[in-house]
Amino acid sequence: MGELRTSRRRLLGIGAGLGAVAAGGLALSAAWARRPAVTGEELRSEAELPQAFSLPLPIPPVLAPVESGAGGDRYEMVQREVEAEILPGYATRLWTYEGSFPGPTIEARRGRPVTVLHRNELTVPTVVHLHGGRTPAASDGYPTDLVLPQGWTGHHAHSMPDDRAVVTDVQREYGFPLDQRAAMLWYHDHRMDFTGPAIWRGLAGLHFVRDEVEDALDLPRSDRELPLMIADRAFDAEGQLAYPSLDPTLTGEHGVEEPFLAGVMGDVVLVNGAPWPIHEVDTGLYRLRILNASNARHYELEAVAEDGRTVPLVQIGSDQGLLAAPVRHERLPLAPAERYDVLIDFAGLPVGSTVRLANRLGSGGTAEVMAFRIAREGASAPIPETLADDLPEWDRSEAAVVRDLAFRAGRMEDGRHGWVVDGLPFDPARTDVTARFGEVEVWRLIADVHHPVHLHLVGFRVLSRGGRTPLPHDAGLKDTVSLRPGEAVEIITRFDGYRGRFLFHCHNAEHEDMGMMANLEIV
Repeated sequence: MGELRTSRRRLLGIGAGLGAVAAGGLALSAAWARRPAVTGEELRSEAELPQAFSLPLPIPPVLAPVESGAGGDRYEMVQREVEAEILPGYATRLWTYEGSFPGPTIEARRGRPVTVLHRNELTVPTVVHLHGGRTPAASDGYPTDLVLPQGWTGHHAHSMPDDRAVVTDVQREYGFPLDQRAAMLWYHDHRMDFTGPAIWRGLAGLHFVRDEVEDALDLPRSDRELPLMIADRAFDAEGQLAYPSLDPTLTGEHGVEEPFLAGVMGDVVLVNGAPWPIHEVDTGLYRLRILNASNARHYELEAVAEDGRTVPLVQIGSDQGLLAAPVRHERLPLAPAERYDVLIDFAGLPVGSTVRLANRLGSGGTAEVMAFRIAREGASAPIPETLADDLPEWDRSEAAVVRDLAFRAGRMEDGRHGWVVDGLPFDPARTDVTARFGEVEVWRLIADVHHPVHLHLVGFRVLSRGGRTPLPHDAGLKDTVSLRPGEAVEIITRFDGYRGRFLFHCHNAEHEDMGMMANLEIV
């Protein structure tokens, strides 16, 4: 398997050494001390871009089940290419779930099973992962569990020397028991080596889980609860999505060229597929369900009124559901794959004014995300003082194992540069960590540059950053944690739910594709 991974990366042309990678955005030790705001390289659009806050915010459609009964709900999705107007006046080719970007939203209840049948009508294999789901291994979206296009003859589907590592089919039914807390999850492509270009081209959507704890709180609902999938992109002169590639004709697949090894970023910020949209609100309380679906870009969100004052963002939830109590933020950092459940109160703001959702880590167009126009008066509502009392209370003294895991740039077997976990690039045939079912573990995650680290199956709590207390936005139960350059973060979790083979990896999509992923076996 090591030979396969090396040859695959040679095919993708991953650089000739550390100097080239540094030129592409991976900072060296002197720059790490300055804690740069991003890890990645930005593509510049050539198409004509719309003025910010000139297009309405789209709301992704909710998918209806094809079957419902005592045993749960069954859905079907077709993955297909469509043309859609992302930029005004251009028809952009997208890879989609059910023809929309983002894909359609699934609304589910805790403990009510959901099955989703995916059929692939694209030109390349895909894999579906429900990010944040407590899902059996067979439906978790392992990177070699491929959903093939009809009549597929591409060599990648059959090039694994260990046949046990590859599962292929022209369609696949995923089963999600959803025995988990209410939260906003998301589903996206997870194919080995090609997650980045697949998400970039549109394969991402939202999946909500609801429960009685959430129901009992007087939180904004219906049109006062806004899903916001934030994703940066770049467009060529014809309005097509730009992504670095050695050979874009190779079975429709895109590798990553050397300068973008550190991560691909765009200069256009999309929210629910629209560039810098605006949404009409009243002077009441709104709930924002925020996801960073960007490949590599980090954000630091701030809501700014026309008079320059900051409108607080009150965090009530994290990746894996509600917090114990609200946390007030002036600015909210958001790494790739992180989700935040936020309340914002527009009370006291003048009708006719706007509130910008700004990105304090951006410049030019990427300094803006979207805006809200105060269109009318509305009734405000109080923010609950307490939220959920069902968060796990794991203690460090319970830990059966304490592990150190390093996420760093590294060299492949042939001397070329990539990204590795504890010095090793991803290999489907190797078990990297074995955890015993039901045991509590503490992991100390160590970074060289920015790495948003995601664990499949389990949520975790952040114990410390750099030996100090966690930051305010680390509150609650998470499944993705943002490691800053040169930083060590301790997390604690219990490995329960299901036995089998799962993953942990960096959710900078290009880092993941270039080897920064590892196998977790729960026994």
